[in-house]
Amino acid sequence: MIAIAFFIGAFIFASFVEYWMHRLMHKSPKVGQRHRDHHKRNEGQGVVWEFFDYVKGSAIAMAIPLFFSVEAGLGWIAGALAFALFSAYAHQLQHENPTKVFWMKMPVHYVHHKYNMWYKNFGLAVDWWDHVFGTYEDVEWLTEEEQRLSERGYLQLRWW
Repeated sequence: MIAIAFFIGAFIFASFVEYWMHRLMHKSPKVGQRHRDHHKRNEGQGVVWEFFDYVKGSAIAMAIPLFFSVEAGLGWIAGALAFALFSAYAHQLQHENPTKVFWMKMPVHYVHHKYNMWYKNFGLAVDWWDHVFGTYEDVEWLTEEEQRLSERGYLQLRWW
């Protein structure tokens, strides 16, 4: 039971860290250089490479609970990895087919790029924290261009 609680906690905490890291990348010239390049290209690296980046950046934080309890630590690691995979998929999906992001009213990361929003819509996989911290901005985003993409499936995107 404790592993499940830690899984959920890690999933939510990872979404919180992702939100704030994305905001930091928009504030800090040093931290955000690679991110600015991402905005210029307006494309993801592929699900696998996004996942590796997320895991590489958080590997130490993932392991800390193992020092207190194996069960809690394994739950935490599983939750963090699950969020990293979900976020990598969501990020790539929003770049390639935002109409498939059914779990949000609006694909915030897609809109963040489409309208060059440097101060709004920082979520990648979820929009919770944008709502909590007042950075959510609802816009009309679904045009004919996006509707043409909707014919593609959920797995028809760049994986590598």
